[in-house]
Amino acid sequence: MGLDMYLYAKRYVSEYSPGDKALRSELDKLTELTGGFPIQEVSCEVMYWRKANAIHKWFVKNVQDGVDNCASHYVSRDKLEKLMELCKEVLDNHKKANDLLPTGSGFFFGAIDYDEYYFEELQSTVTRLERLFSNPEIMDNFQFEYQSSW
Repeated sequence: MGLDMYLYAKRYVSEYSPGDKALRSELDKLTELTGGFPIQEVSCEVMYWRKANAIHKWFVKNVQDGVDNCASHYVSRDKLEKLMELCKEVLDNHKKANDLLPTGSGFFFGAIDYDEYYFEELQSTVTRLERLFSNPEIMDNFQFEYQSSW
């Protein structure tokens, strides 16, 4: 038990877009498994956090309108860039942690200390977001959604 957090990349696969033709062809081969229903979307987990409650608190406040409901929420590219900037700023000056990315308590949400684990999660977030942003094929063709579970 505990706070698990996911960022998914999702993409609708059009029947009419020439750019989706090859992917659509491969997905159509799987329709036997779905009882004939076409596969409309592809999705993959691109980031995962475990008990990174400061990151979760940021998503709840900035993406979920303050509602912590374990539902899936669209995350814009701008929001992901802002999260990365904040993580970098706190990593550059640890004293800003409580002001910029404060921890948040919750049922099995993990420690609320600004300890080694806290900063490791920020660094990991920066590394993985930089990897996403360096891949225009993903950034230009996928939408992102955040979801938590606890």
